[in-house]
Amino acid sequence: MSALHPDILTTQATGARPLRIVTAGQTLAGSEATWAAANDFTGKAGQLLMLPGTDGTVEGALFGVGERLDPMALRGLSPRLPGGLWRLEGVADDQAATAALAFALGTYVFDRYKSRPAREQARLEVPDGLDLPEILRIVAACALAREMVDTPAADMGPLQIETIAREIAEASGATLSVTTGEALLEANYPAVHAVGRAATIERAPRVIEIGWNLDRADLPLVALVGKGVVFDTGGLDIKGAAGMRNMKKDMGGAAHALALGRLVMQAELPVRLVVLVAAVENAISADAFRPGDILNSRRGLTIEIGNTDAEGRLILADVLTRAGEHEPDVTLDFATLTGAARIALGPELPPLYTDDEALASGLLAAAAAVRDPLWRMPLWPGYRAALDSEIADVRNDSAAWAQGGSITAALFLQRFAPSTGAWAHMDIFAWNSRGRPGWPEGGEAQSLRACYRYLSDRFPPAR
Repeated sequence: MSALHPDILTTQATGARPLRIVTAGQTLAGSEATWAAANDFTGKAGQLLMLPGTDGTVEGALFGVGERLDPMALRGLSPRLPGGLWRLEGVADDQAATAALAFALGTYVFDRYKSRPAREQARLEVPDGLDLPEILRIVAACALAREMVDTPAADMGPLQIETIAREIAEASGATLSVTTGEALLEANYPAVHAVGRAATIERAPRVIEIGWNLDRADLPLVALVGKGVVFDTGGLDIKGAAGMRNMKKDMGGAAHALALGRLVMQAELPVRLVVLVAAVENAISADAFRPGDILNSRRGLTIEIGNTDAEGRLILADVLTRAGEHEPDVTLDFATLTGAARIALGPELPPLYTDDEALASGLLAAAAAVRDPLWRMPLWPGYRAALDSEIADVRNDSAAWAQGGSITAALFLQRFAPSTGAWAHMDIFAWNSRGRPGWPEGGEAQSLRACYRYLSDRFPPAR
């Protein structure tokens, strides 16, 4: 999956057409100035003007960036350019790596189910001196997460997620263990089993665990945890048609955890790594868990089910508890957890929850540095009482008086998060609701690059 054109970025190329960066009001010369004036090209942000050759072919292009260049704006270029090789002109040396990354991120196309052949992609010549393998690894990780989210649930079930995890583990010499179906009860994953037991045998629930460098007791341990609900009907508290339409993306947290884990191993960061994914289908059948049920959890806390559509936090409760058994120094979890997060911050700005100030500042600094936004939200202790149950230790749907559904969901997870080290929860959307060049409607990688930068800064690889 997620194979990139081998030369989408290259330093060894000839015949590349120039793609010149133009700021607003920048003076052009000669025939370019005449052509730009005739086409009302002023360097306004997002303007793209093809330059014709004498034979009628495109020999170059001008790209407007407004007052100054934002390198991430180049993500929108590839879908708008004719196929073939291009080179950027007017990009400062300290912006070249970000510009190359942005351009490559914009080449993602999900065409698995298209009968027509894909058009030739635009490719980019980049200057010597860039860490091209690192850039391409990051682009490939984002593409993997997006492709997993884009793939329909019929072809991205628990078994397919397991298969991808197995390929990732084998490529890096990591260990893989999978606990499936009724074995989840024997292995003490009762909440994962309860959420996924209504699915068919072929789509049985499972806990997937990758371990890497675990024999290196001298290294810090990083745990990555992902919610892998391959399709969410809402269970017996069934969603309406509109709410169910895109629920193939409810495994976006698992996709992010696996993609980030692959990055960490490929970069050989000096850490021990555990990646934990609970992969289930929240289906409806005679065996589905019910509102009013009391579930056990791996931690030993009982959970009253108020709403079967709040299932993601249930499976995360078990795998976060498992992560804690490794005594991690850092735990990051990813989940398409709540619609309330979108109401609070919209689809493009994922909430970040953590009670560790150093982790919060590090993640936010990394997010700003790589233009992969996060916004810290409070683990407000006043809302903890909304999770109290009269007949169990905790309830999975918070009392209505608290209202802040994303906050109360994070507070629920905090009850199960590892007690060692620092923990952060990203309530991602993993989806572009509006299509635009470089950001097609569909799966999106959110917080993945930010978290990778944070881990790379905190645990820099040997060079």
